[in-house]
This record gives sequence, C-alpha cells and structure tokens, in this order.
Amino acid sequence: MLYFDKVSLRRGSKLLFRDASMTIQTGHKIGITGANGTGKSSLFALIQGELDVDDGNFRMDKNLAIAHVEQETPALPTPAVEYIMQGDFELTRLQQQMDQAEQSGDGIRAAELHERFAVIDGYAARARATRLLHGLGFAIGSEENPVASFSGGWRMRLNLGHALMCRSDLLLLDEPTNHLDLEAVVWLEKWLRNYQGALLLISHDRDFLDRCVKQIAYVEHEELTIYTGNYSDFERMRAEKLALQQTSYEKQQKQVAHMTSFINRFKAKASKATQAQSRIKALERMQMIAPAHVDSPFSFAFKHPGAIPNPLLRLNKVDAGYGDTTILKNVSFSLLPGERIGLLGPNGEGKSTLIKLLAGELAAMQGSREIAKDLSIGYFAQHQLEQLHPELSPLQHVQMLNAALSEKEARQFLGGFDFRGDMAISPVSPLSGGEKARLVLALIVYQQPNLLLMDEPTNHLDLEMRHALSMALQSFEGAMILVSHDRYLLRSVCDTLMLVSGGNVDLFNGDLDDYSKWLLETRNDDEVVSSSAPSRRDDRRNRAEQRKQLQPLRNKVKKLEAELEKLHQRKDELDLALADPELYESTGGEKLKKLTLEHGQLEKKLQEIEEAWMEAGEELENAG
Repeated sequence: MLYFDKVSLRRGSKLLFRDASMTIQTGHKIGITGANGTGKSSLFALIQGELDVDDGNFRMDKNLAIAHVEQETPALPTPAVEYIMQGDFELTRLQQQMDQAEQSGDGIRAAELHERFAVIDGYAARARATRLLHGLGFAIGSEENPVASFSGGWRMRLNLGHALMCRSDLLLLDEPTNHLDLEAVVWLEKWLRNYQGALLLISHDRDFLDRCVKQIAYVEHEELTIYTGNYSDFERMRAEKLALQQTSYEKQQKQVAHMTSFINRFKAKASKATQAQSRIKALERMQMIAPAHVDSPFSFAFKHPGAIPNPLLRLNKVDAGYGDTTILKNVSFSLLPGERIGLLGPNGEGKSTLIKLLAGELAAMQGSREIAKDLSIGYFAQHQLEQLHPELSPLQHVQMLNAALSEKEARQFLGGFDFRGDMAISPVSPLSGGEKARLVLALIVYQQPNLLLMDEPTNHLDLEMRHALSMALQSFEGAMILVSHDRYLLRSVCDTLMLVSGGNVDLFNGDLDDYSKWLLETRNDDEVVSSSAPSRRDDRRNRAEQRKQLQPLRNKVKKLEAELEKLHQRKDELDLALADPELYESTGGEKLKKLTLEHGQLEKKLQEIEEAWMEAGEELENAG
C-alpha cells in the first residue's frame, strides 16, 4: 500500500528524518509519536503529495482512497448530516451522475447507476452519517442544522465525521481527540478498532494509542523507528533499549578514557609513537554511542500553597445554568483540603458548568456558593488562552504577577516550561495553541493556588508536557478538580471520580474502565445500564421504573427499524430488477412502468418511515 525506502525528508532547511524504511499494508494500525517539530505532520504531508522526499524513494499503490481531517471548515449553509455524507466521495459522484441520467432520460444508465448505488449501500448513507454525528456527540435533532451554526470545536468534529464517512483504504488522523470529550473518545476508539483499512494516527493520548494501534513509529534524533505493539509496549521496549544503550555507552567511555590516556602519555615517545597513532585512528573510527538520557525540556512543580482552609469551598443546594436553561439542580458538596476529583459525564451534562460555578465565573441561579477567606483558585480553561495579551512576551506576563521579579528569575521560571532564549521575550501572538496552554499553566503554577480547577488542560500538549504536568499535579498539596478526556492524566492524579449527569453530581463507584463500559452501554437503549455505573438502591429502583416507562417508546423504535429493514430489502430487489437490460426492450414496457412506479412509492415510504424513526429516537432520547 505505502512503501518507504530509505526516505529522507526536510521542512525548509531542517532535516526531519533520514533513511526511513517501512511498508504499510491494509489493516496496519500505526501510532506516530515524537516531540513537536520532529516531522509527524510532515510525514502526512508527504503521503498526501504536499511534500517530496529529499532522498530515497516513496511510492503508494494506485487508486488509493485516502481520508484525512480538514483543518478548516467554511461557514456553510449545508445541513450537518449532508456535510458528513459528502465525505463519501463515490456516493456524492454517483448521486450527481444519477441526477444527470434521469434528467437526460437515459433509463439504462440510470438503472446501472442505481445498481452501483445499492452495492455501496448508498440508500443507508444518511442513517450512517446520522450515527457518526451522534457518536461524535451531536444531539439528536441537530442533524439538519447548518454547518455555519456550529462553533469552531464542533466544526472540527464535523470534519472528523466527514473523514470517517469516506470508505477509505487509508485513514490519516492528526490529534483527533483534541476537540472531543471522553464520551466521544470512547466511541471513536470502538469505531477505529472496527476500521478495515490502514490507520496512521498522530496522538499524544497514551490510552487512546493503546486501544487503537498495534505498532508505533517513533521519530527522534532525525530517525524513524518502528516498534511492534501499542504505546505501553513501546515505552517498555524503549526503556529497555535505553538501558542497554546506557550500559554500552558507559563501557565505551571507559574504553575511550583508557585509549585517550595511552595516547596522551606515549604519543611524544618515539618507541610508542606507532602504537599511539594506531589508537588515535581506532578512536576516530569508533562509533560514538549517544548518552542514554532523555532530556525533557520541562521541569516545574507546584510550591506549597501556604494556608489551606477547611473547607475551601462549599455549594449549598445550587441550581446553575444559562438563561432560562437549568443544567445543574440542587447540587450540594464541600471541597476539602487534599481532595483530587475527576469529573465524568456525557457531553453537555454540565462538567464545564460546574467548573465555572466553582471558579466564580458563573453565578448560581439558586442556592449559595461559600468560599473560605484564604481561598486561592488556579483556574485553567481553553478560553483563557485567548485572554493572554498578544503583544506581551511570556516574561512580561509573569512580571505582571510580580513587578519585583527580576528578569533572571522570570527566565529561570519560564525555562521550566521550555520558554527559553528569544522565545521568552517575544510576543505571544504567534505562539501555537500548545505553547499558549503551557504559558497559562506557567502563570497558574507561579501564583501558588490552594485549589486547582482544570478544564481540559492537556489539549494540544505533547506527551512530554503531559507527563511533566502529571508529575507536578501528583505532588500538588492543595485540592483539585479536573475535567479531561486524557484518561492517563485522570488515572494518575485523581483519587475520586464524580459523575455529572441528569442535573446531578454524584460519586462514581467504579474506575475509568468501568466508566468507558458504561458510556458504550448507555448508547444502546436496548441494554440495561451496566452495574458498574454509579448505583444506590434508590437509584436502581428509579432506573428500573424509568426503563418500564420508556418501554413503549423503545418498542416503537424497534418496530420502525424492522419496517425500515424490510423496505430496504425490497428496494434492493427492485434496484436489481431495474438493472436487467431486457426490461428496457420493447416487450418489457408494462413491467418497467410497474417497477418504476413501485420504486417511486417505496422511496416515498422509506423517507416517511425514516423521519418517523428519527422522531421516535429523539423522543426516546429526551425522555431518557
């Protein structure tokens, strides 16, 4: 499928990697990892024909269908479901050709196209696109909303759905989870595991890589190395390799020191000159092994926050929401010193609303928010990246927090977040999303808060920075509430999980694997909610009663699905019959008329039943 033979690639004057050789076949699922700027996205650009190799050979099979996620989405008036359907390029082409054939009255051509349309399952394309939308977190009923009505993050989800809709041989995904919540991430993992083509995935999410890939292509020191296994396997094998490399390096250094000592002592003596020259040549020929320590560019920690009141903050029977819409109802809890809480919950259920409420950025609609006298909040949210002063440098941002801080002290602090040299004194406006996120985190760390409220802090951060943040949070001595789709971070820094769902905030009695199962199971209305979901005796009784009340609606959805299946089967039979060339001869006129009439009536019936099915599904979603 894809063939790399000793490929070297540059971006401008910078060498990204050299002598890379690998073959990618159908079914291969490969994670591309490495620090930012090492050439991961450039590798995608090479495959898509946007870059040429500088040395070596790269080729791919002919007529390869490649799907990738567009980075920009215009403000289109196109309905979301139709935009997703346009990702299936053959489907779109066939629809256009069918329209042309019907307008020209070419019945034979139209029949051939209808047959091909049925073969690629074109009549179920809208239902397939709808499932993609719902899987990516779009609410039932939003399918017909125009693309222009969605915000930037949701448009990126539309672009992802557009790529997944394509029946591709090769799927290129570059950080697909950045704009997803945990629910959508879990759904995407399941989808990718069932994908039949080859997958190349750039991601900084350890758990996501572990569940989606079977090989790792690691780019480091201008080399691309292939490891068999998922990301955890790669980390283990690389650690073993580095340990062996370190042993070899230390052994080699002893040998180098011995030879250098001999040369220095005897190169001036005539009797030993020949031996000394021999050792000089041997030393020059020796392949130097690089020291085996991986220098992370990040080194920072939270200092002791000083006073930590008990409790830090209390919510008392609080309702919260926006306008006339109440999202959280009757929420009461106290936040105590040392608590480390991870918030879980489906998209739109109120995780970010709760964070904003705790941070004081959203006023309670009812009830009270009480804070301790010495409360100091460090609040991270994506919108704060845009609140940085674009004309100021990272150094000036830190000095705004402490006018007495010297430039040397500010530079030393910023160096721990990899803002060094000119980068520390240049305006922040051209910084990437990941670099701005690092600066916001740096400002939070500098202020020594005793309560951290973090809403998706790892978006756009690479693996090294995520690891450094995880280590810093583990040693943080205050209280913390975290929302993240990065399960590695949640697992490594949170002691307690709470579920935000149905307007409530409750303790989740399970781990992240239990939560992933619960998410997948609750997507299927025919299944009973997993026992791993948060459960108390009253909760189980309420759910059982709710399921009983919803059963008529579920039966209605099932009945409509069965009817749709029968109609699709009959439509396939009609398409096959209409594709028979004999039908279009003079003797088949009456039969052709009859089949064409039935085909038109069937299409109308299919549309009516599909609309009824979607309305019933929406009613069931709202009721449940």
